[in-house]
Amino acid sequence: MSYGWLDGYLLQKAGVTTDYQPEWQATRYFVGGKMFAMQGGDRNKRPIFTMKLEPSLGDFLRRQYPGAVVPGYYMNKVHWNSLYLESRVPEETVREMADKAYEAGLCALSKKKRSEIENGKE
Repeated sequence: MSYGWLDGYLLQKAGVTTDYQPEWQATRYFVGGKMFAMQGGDRNKRPIFTMKLEPSLGDFLRRQYPGAVVPGYYMNKVHWNSLYLESRVPEETVREMADKAYEAGLCALSKKKRSEIENGKE
């Protein structure tokens, strides 16, 4: 399945910025300076998209899509989950994962910073 739309989907969200980490060969996604997602590859160069999710949701998705959603590659295995981009996870589920990751980034911010982003002042 192709998830080429995922980069654009995240970039259209309020306050999202990216950087490229050359040593990891990965693009990182931030909101208000907090990283909530990363796109890169595993040690076998298989493309992955890693997102921060609530532990219970991450655990559910890992059981629902074994081998496609796995503990975060080179990340905290409780809060981060990696989606293999060549997998067959439904697009709607991937959008939900992306939305939840973005929300996790927002929730990590102060009320003031979150309000600035949500009101387009950042």
